[in-house]
Amino acid sequence: MIKKILIALALAIAALLGYAATQPDIFRVERSTVVQAPAEQIYPLIADFHRWTQWSPYEKLDPALKRTYGGAESGLGASYAWEGDKNVGSGRMEITEATAPSKIGIKLDFMVPFEAHNQAEFTLQPEGSGTRVSWAMHGPANFMSKLMGTLFNMDKMVGGDFEKGLATLKSVAEATPAAPAEIPAAAPVQEPAPAAAAAGA
Repeated sequence: MIKKILIALALAIAALLGYAATQPDIFRVERSTVVQAPAEQIYPLIADFHRWTQWSPYEKLDPALKRTYGGAESGLGASYAWEGDKNVGSGRMEITEATAPSKIGIKLDFMVPFEAHNQAEFTLQPEGSGTRVSWAMHGPANFMSKLMGTLFNMDKMVGGDFEKGLATLKSVAEATPAAPAEIPAAAPVQEPAPAAAAAGA
């Protein structure tokens, strides 16, 4: 009886491993929302890693999260490394593309609890009276990632985090006062020449 159970278990594991091996070699998770604010108002919240504490769902998982900022203050070349507990692990991000106010590309390197090297991107496109903001992550899927994908719905898990983050980003952006429009300087008023000067006196 025990032998039959062990054989059945071995067959089940073999079937699971075989199924995992047939999964795609790349993955992509993407979510989007419409924010009632112009792209110029939303873009700085994403392009500046210092401001991610206002909306990123990952910033709240570990109250003692250690953050290290580097490179540019924001935009192209800005970097952000983190180190935290088991809920957030450790890793590094760097902005590799910054096309204001429509796109931000980020190189994303996870180190702990597992090593992975992915790409994240945010796109901002006008839609109606607002802006559609999309948050995506994509990269290679190694065998371990494929195996995990057979046990957990990665799209649902990561996508759920993206949905929370976008909802908070929407709230923050819509509550941010719009930048005042610039008022063009008035043209200088030319004083009329005195009558005597005009007459050649």
